[in-house]
Amino acid sequence: MTDTSISDIATYMNDLGQRARIAARVIAQAPTGQKNTALLAIADELNHHRDLIMHANQLDLAAGAAKGLDAALLDRLALTPARIDAMIDGVREIAALPDPIGAITDLNNRPSGIQVGRMRVPLGVIGIIYESRPNVTVDAAALCLKSGNATVLRGGSESFESNQALARCIQQGLAHAALPMDGVQVVATTDRAAVGALVTMPKYVDVIIPRGGKSLIERISHEARVPVIKHLDGICHVYIDAAADLNKAFAIALNAKTQRYGTCNTMETLLVDAAIAAAILPRLATAYQEKGVELRGCLRTCEIIPAALVATEVDWDTEYLAPILSIRIVDGIDTAIAHIAQHGSAHTDAIVTEDYTRARQFLREVDSSSVMVNASTRFADGFEYGLGAEIGISTDKFHARGPVGLEGLTSVKFIVLGNGEVRG
Repeated sequence: MTDTSISDIATYMNDLGQRARIAARVIAQAPTGQKNTALLAIADELNHHRDLIMHANQLDLAAGAAKGLDAALLDRLALTPARIDAMIDGVREIAALPDPIGAITDLNNRPSGIQVGRMRVPLGVIGIIYESRPNVTVDAAALCLKSGNATVLRGGSESFESNQALARCIQQGLAHAALPMDGVQVVATTDRAAVGALVTMPKYVDVIIPRGGKSLIERISHEARVPVIKHLDGICHVYIDAAADLNKAFAIALNAKTQRYGTCNTMETLLVDAAIAAAILPRLATAYQEKGVELRGCLRTCEIIPAALVATEVDWDTEYLAPILSIRIVDGIDTAIAHIAQHGSAHTDAIVTEDYTRARQFLREVDSSSVMVNASTRFADGFEYGLGAEIGISTDKFHARGPVGLEGLTSVKFIVLGNGEVRG
């Protein structure tokens, strides 16, 4: 069902939601061993069907190139052998993680004689809407399955063939473990009306997680009738403090920008303390220019790097997702923190410094979902944080914040253990 009318979309999505709700009840009750069996079977299916996955991805890449997608978007879309390996490893690592469902914490004895605690439970049905990166299909399915949730996945039209190939592997893995194949459903239409239907089905969907560009997130936030876990931008900063080790600063600033351009944890603005700007910026500029990065700087930056373009106010608020970097020279840590507060997106920000007091100030005062000391912003990732994988990085403060792994896909309920107590 890949070419449907608006009336058909409503019927199709309603049916899909009904089946997801039924499957969610089964998966919520599945024991850990059964869920792990499914996950390991999914990993085996991905490994066995590499050629089919790569073929489907080549169809998407060819169609994307024909539509004029830029290099950064094509990079996000591409499934290389190494990225398929990473997907497989991620699924197996999720299988090895402790199962959060049913875990009881904070069990306390009350004066009445009862014990009160909290038990971790699934959210139910999770709708995930995303663009470009087909590896999200596997990461999201695996995390939702391990956390006891059913999921409905709606990928971007540019990755349609890749997502359908991955979906077949996932559903075969579920079947191998005798779990309902409807536990993971990939929407089989590119019609944008499917998104509108998915975010307005509170009867069947418990939470929506969007991953994509700002326009997509804003649309979903505006239209959704179910809770949304989201982030709007990844405007990440690295601040090189006057007390920085310059070799560390060079390595971190170069990696944070150039290790990969099209990700939300890539640095978009470099802040440099005026006291060491002349010592570090020429060296960095040479390295950036060798990698083809366009530099845009404040007036003081342009004096040190003549090849840099003059940055505008728009640059400080832009997530490039491309080999473009804004650079601003600042007068101390307070100015750097103020810049991040005004222009950042509460995603990931880092300081490079050997001064303990300034590091602590940065950690305390920068209000982002990940705040780092002497490390690249590229580490803001569920896999790197030991979560096995992530379903997204939330810049909200409710219900989850930062990389959303297994725990972020669960809720808690209070449990009470008694022995005949009654309230007087």
